Amino acid sequence: MTKVTTVQSLPLIDITTENFKPYGQLITPSEDGNVYDETDAQLDLDNGVPRFYIMRLKERGRQFHRITRHQQCTQCLGSLEGKQWFIAVAPPNSENYPNIEKLQAFKIPGNCFIKLEVGTWHAGPYFDHDSVDFYNLELSDTNVVDHFTYNFSEQDNLTFEIAS
Repeated sequence: MTKVTTVQSLPLIDITTENFKPYGQLITPSEDGNVYDETDAQLDLDNGVPRFYIMRLKERGRQFHRITRHQQCTQCLGSLEGKQWFIAVAPPNSENYPNIEKLQAFKIPGNCFIKLEVGTWHAGPYFDHDSVDFYNLELSDTNVVDHFTYNFSEQDNLTFEIAS
């Protein structure tokens, strides 16, 4: 029997502080000298050694069938060179699979970054450029010991495509 995979369109919306709250924080520029407050990234990096690095991604497109979460730390992502990018997210939960009804794709301008809450399901970054460099703040072993992935293709015969 041939397995048929459905491609489901996921509408893309502009990110705002309010609409991103279920998934994390949108961090935008602030004036130098401002004191630390709730608009700064509220980080949880207590479970290991923080790792801050630049990752280069090439030709990512807009389709995905895997989504990942990290349950030991927050994660920050932002593009370099002011390039726009996209991410699909579902809120943290206690299940071993994301809540598809709350899956949302966001358009993120290149003048800000996001902080994902501990346990936020995420697919991406995605973009329309040939390549984009991203700064990434997580733990040094996040991708080894704290990387749980759910495969929509295997479990649900489903692939998502981020729409314009």
